[in-house]
Amino acid sequence: MVTTRSFRFGINAGGSEHAEELVTLACMAEELGYSVFNCSDHLNYPGAELEPMVTLATVAASTTMLEVQPLVLANDLRHPALLYKQAATLDVLSGGRFSLGIGAGWYPPDFTAPGIAFDAPAVRIGRLFEALEIFKALQASAPVNFQGEHYTITGLTGTPQPIRSPIPVFIGGAGAVMLQQAARIADTIGLNLGLPLGFSIPETSTPFADITDMKLKWIKAGAGGRFDDLELQTTVFAGGITDGDTAALLAPLAEMIGVSIEILKDCPHVLAGTLEECVETVQKWRARWGISYVTIPGSIAREFGPLVSALRGK
Repeated sequence: MVTTRSFRFGINAGGSEHAEELVTLACMAEELGYSVFNCSDHLNYPGAELEPMVTLATVAASTTMLEVQPLVLANDLRHPALLYKQAATLDVLSGGRFSLGIGAGWYPPDFTAPGIAFDAPAVRIGRLFEALEIFKALQASAPVNFQGEHYTITGLTGTPQPIRSPIPVFIGGAGAVMLQQAARIADTIGLNLGLPLGFSIPETSTPFADITDMKLKWIKAGAGGRFDDLELQTTVFAGGITDGDTAALLAPLAEMIGVSIEILKDCPHVLAGTLEECVETVQKWRARWGISYVTIPGSIAREFGPLVSALRGK
């Protein structure tokens, strides 16, 4: 049985807004009842030009209630000691409103273009979880000594100490190893749209829904007795509130990833239809998978304001 958590909603800025647009978007999100402001982390990806931690600092300074959370940082772009310093500083300056969203990195040009090694998934995942072990240790007041396969820390004290301690950890992933390990330590797990490595699209009517079923099994296997404490998240990549045909709203995403529109309609990453239909769809996501945290693109965040108003906190 899937545990029922109250709904909360995030807004994903995309990372390319100018300062005035960014602040306007953040203030609008807060007014509409969104709980979290997200932005992505890329060095070489179109539409993600702004550095996320600086972006989130700007948002935090312009709002009073929004949690600020990268969705998600690529671990190999930052040493965990620097990551801790940035995260704890942002938590202190925001009054305890920072949460760490992080993953192993997935987009090769972010690494190959600046000459950073893009290692095999097992290596990147191993380094991520070592980094998170260090991140957790630095939130204590004692000096940290750590000797791992990828990192060595000697007598380092974490400063500043965060207001919200421990800082909540959000881990995004798609594969079995990543999701099972995330389930052991994360507060929130992001159910990525991507297929696990090595998987082809099944010839069924609802492959992405079926694959989400499989991901949930992996998470449960890894979580054990702490599954009921986990929050599950999904990001909406296409959709809108409409009384008309939803195909036009979903077609660009379907074409980009090479699947039919019909297949997309059943996955927890598109949300389209009337307000009543969208409310029902999100409730079905929670009933089937336990998803209670939904992130909406900034471009359609105002449009989905009534959905947020209808479901947040329920």
